This record gives sequence, C-alpha cells and structure tokens, in this order.
Amino acid sequence: MKKTIVLFLSGWILVSSLFADSTPLPHRWVYVSKSLHRDRDVDDIRAIVQTSAEHGINGILLSAGFDRLDLQPEHYFERLEQVKSLCRQKGIELIPLLFSVGYGGSVLGHDKNLAAGLLVQGARYRVEEGKVTLIPNPQTRIENGDFERFNGNTMIGYNFHDQPGAISFVDTDTRAQGFASLRMENFQADPYGHGRIMQEISVQPHRCYRITFQVKTENLQPVGRFRFQALAGERSLAPLNLSVPATTDWQTVTVGFNSLEYKQVRLYFGVWGGESGRFWLDDIQLEEVGLLNVLRRPGAPLTLRNEKTGEIYQEGIDYENIRDVQLNFQFDHEPPVIHLTPDSHIADGDVLQVDYYHGMAIHNGQVTVCMSEPKLYEIWDKQIALIKQRLDPDTYFLSMDEIRCGGACQACQQRNLSMAEILGDCITRQCEIIEKYDPGSQVLIWSDMLDPNHNAHDDYYLVTGDFSGSWNYIPKDLIIACWYYGKRKESTAHFDQLGYPVFAAAYYEDDTLENPKGWLDVLKSVKKPFGIMYTTWQNKYEKLAEFGDLVSQQEAGIKNYFRNP
Repeated sequence: MKKTIVLFLSGWILVSSLFADSTPLPHRWVYVSKSLHRDRDVDDIRAIVQTSAEHGINGILLSAGFDRLDLQPEHYFERLEQVKSLCRQKGIELIPLLFSVGYGGSVLGHDKNLAAGLLVQGARYRVEEGKVTLIPNPQTRIENGDFERFNGNTMIGYNFHDQPGAISFVDTDTRAQGFASLRMENFQADPYGHGRIMQEISVQPHRCYRITFQVKTENLQPVGRFRFQALAGERSLAPLNLSVPATTDWQTVTVGFNSLEYKQVRLYFGVWGGESGRFWLDDIQLEEVGLLNVLRRPGAPLTLRNEKTGEIYQEGIDYENIRDVQLNFQFDHEPPVIHLTPDSHIADGDVLQVDYYHGMAIHNGQVTVCMSEPKLYEIWDKQIALIKQRLDPDTYFLSMDEIRCGGACQACQQRNLSMAEILGDCITRQCEIIEKYDPGSQVLIWSDMLDPNHNAHDDYYLVTGDFSGSWNYIPKDLIIACWYYGKRKESTAHFDQLGYPVFAAAYYEDDTLENPKGWLDVLKSVKKPFGIMYTTWQNKYEKLAEFGDLVSQQEAGIKNYFRNP
C-alpha cells in the first residue's frame, strides 16, 4: 500500500511539474541581426550568448542573410561556424530567420526583377524621326508649383495650406528660384502640430508619376517629420520616409507614385506633429514617367502596341530589348529609352501604347518580392539545402511580415486567387521546402499577415487584393509569433482559437519591461504558449539580463505544453 502511495505521489509531482503555475515559458529567445561580414559581429554575438546563458535565455533567433547563402563569401561561413559553436557550448538553440517576402533584399540580390510589380497601362509614346518619346497627359499638372502667385499669405491654386499668416507665409526673401517661396513655422498654433499644403490633381489610372521639389529647413523638430503624401481617398500611394535634415540649405527631393485605379490624387507637402523650427518649400514639379524601374520577368510582361491598329510589336525585332540598367526602385534616375531596330515595323508618326510593370520602394527602401514567380522558390530551395548543411537547425523562423506590395502582376492575376490564398500558398510551399530537407523540424512565422487585428485585411499599402482570411490557408502545425503589443489580447485569442501555439515577440526597446510583462500576462490565457523573445531592432541589449531573469524565474502562471530544448 505504501509503495502504491509513493508511486501515485511521484506521478502527481511529475504531472504538477509540467502544469504548475511556476513553470516558465519553455522557449525564451533573443533576436539578433548581424551580417557576419565582420569579426566584430561574432564578438557582439559572443557577449549576447554569454548574457543569455547566465540569465535563462535558451535560444537566439538569428537574422544573418540566410536567404542568400549561395552568394555569401567563405569568411561568412567561417563566422557562422563560430557562432554555431558558441551557442552549442552554452546550450543555446540557434534559429535561422529566413524566407522574407516583404523585405526582399536578399532575393533581389539574386534577381532584382523578382520584385512585386505595379501596373502601368496604356502609357502613350509618339514616334518622330525615329525617336520614341512619352506623351504626358496635359491635364495632369501642378498649378503654381513655383509659388509665384499669391494673395496676401494665401497661395493660389492649392486646395488649402495651414493657417495662412499664422503658420504659412509667402517669403520673398528666401527662395530656391523665382521671387517667392512658401515658409511654414509656428506649428504649435495648430492643435496637431500641422504645417502642410495640399493640391488635388487629376491623373490617369495606372500611370507612373515623378515629383521633385525644393525644401530648406531650420531647426525643424522633431527630426524626420517633414513628409510628402499622395492620397487617393484614404489610401497612400507613396508610403515613403524622407531624409530631410533638421537644418539644411535648399535640397532637391524626388519622389513618385503609381496612380493605381484612381483618377484624383491629393498631394501633401509639409509637417505633421511639428513642434518648432521652420521650413521653406519651392519649385514643385510633376511629370509622368514611363518605363522607370521596369521589371522584366515572365510574370511581368511588357507589351508595346500601335494605338490605332492594335498591332503588337516584337521586342528584339521591332524595338531593342528594354532594361532599366539603374533599377533601384527609386525615382531618382532617368527611365530607359525605346530604341527602334533598323527593320522595325514601327513608322514615324505612329502613336504607341505601352503596358508594363514597375517596382517601387516603400518607406526607407523596403521592396517586396512577387510570391507568384516560380524562380523565387528555386532560390529558396537552394538556401534551405545550404542551411541544413551548414547549420542543421531544429527550428526555422519564416520572416513573412509586412508584405506591402503584390497581386498586380500577370503572374498573380492569372492564378485567379485572392491575395490571402496567394500568401497561404507561399507559406505552405516554404514549409514544404523545409520539410523536404529537414523533416519534422519546427517552423515559426510572424503573425501580422495572418491576423485580422493586424495586417490581414484589404487596402494594405500598395497591395492589389485582400489578405483577409489568409489564416485559413496555412499549415496547421505552424507556431505563430505575435508582435503587435496594442492588440496582444485580440491577436493571441485569434490564433489560440484556431489551435495554433503562440509565441510572443516582446520588449521592442521598452526599457521599463512593461511590454514583456504585458505579454507574459496575456500568455497565461493561451492554451499552447510556446515562448517569448527579447526583440530589439536597435541592437539594444542592455536589458537582456533583466528580461531573461523576468521570463525564466518569474512565476508566470503559464502551463508548459512543450519540451525545453
């Protein structure tokens, strides 16, 4: 009888150890981003590994160019081996971050033409004396872009500018050209700190436009608040971050946008949330541009046809091959020129219409790649084979966040799938590639593109289509890494109800550690809590030790459904 009681108590203790409130989360990671192109990168990781080992962190999510392993030099692999050895010595799991679509720089290193494309349809060109030149629509123009016409402090031709005579002023002493500019200051006179000017213009749908303007600043605070916006309804056609210093002499800013399906666009220039300082604006110019950042891949065809007869001309026969040799997804260079061949069927006087797709950078240079182009998966297949060979991880992390463009090109359109389905298919194929080389491994993924409380919706940046319902098309054994702190309850509940294990990407430079505490609290109600991560985008690891102590020693009240690595 005593033996039976002892066995019962032993079993009860074992079960209690798995489900006790004092059990910490099984996976406690830290995010690290290093190129491994410098010895200093290894030194930095060594310090992070040491701190992690001393404070209960048992995994490192490493972003280190794993989408371009076949392009890395040999010294990269020597450093990767050092990092692998460091983690092994300290008993810390090393997890590669890979397969990025939204931030496609690594894939674009293989082929820039794999960028997601925006449609330009029916751009008109005229042939004169063998030269082919763009015919811009005369109705698309900026009125009074040189700020030479005004009435008092009110600029003529603009729909509005903030508080003429209080915030915005005509300035005939400081200007980039002509005899006047627009100056803005006293931003605190507006309850939101605005200092903006706006003009609504008529555009042709599915055309590409470039805007240049002159700006001068003086002690403008906060830094980085000067912006340009092109809005159609509430949709931003130019989600860009400008690099305008707090104080600078006149400098030229070049931006651009695709009109998508819209006919009217509101152009804004100025400051949102300004506190102090001033800026001047002058010489705004707008032009339609053709073939700028043109993409050349099977799913983004270029078509050149006769506007009158509809005849489609052949590249290499009627006109020379078209490439943007400066393809950089910015608007700061001249587009390629159409050159006719000696035996071209195109004649002087012909008006041509050109359809094509172009890439475009978002924010600070973010470029999305096309999820429907087969070459993408060939590149990824090669990387997983190399990762298995060089790293042999137990866990992989899909970097599938913030996919801000896509769906417009022929490769996407001909599939007759929603963007939710295209995304789900892409993620499924990524998992299949991993399973092919590394059967049975764990796979995590960022949550935002699969979360209706976050980015899984319609009208998302420059995307053509709707991401709603994307969570219905992904593998059921994924582990979801939630990172939207403000919606942590809604997001974790969404994935918890679908049966997915939940991982929390915490910290985000919150030195009070209230962020991870908030995540720990919400994970208590999750059926399958996988873990938590110290997530820094600014390489701030000063709080890592404190974070590690918090998540590994605190009685988090979280049941342990997973084995510790």
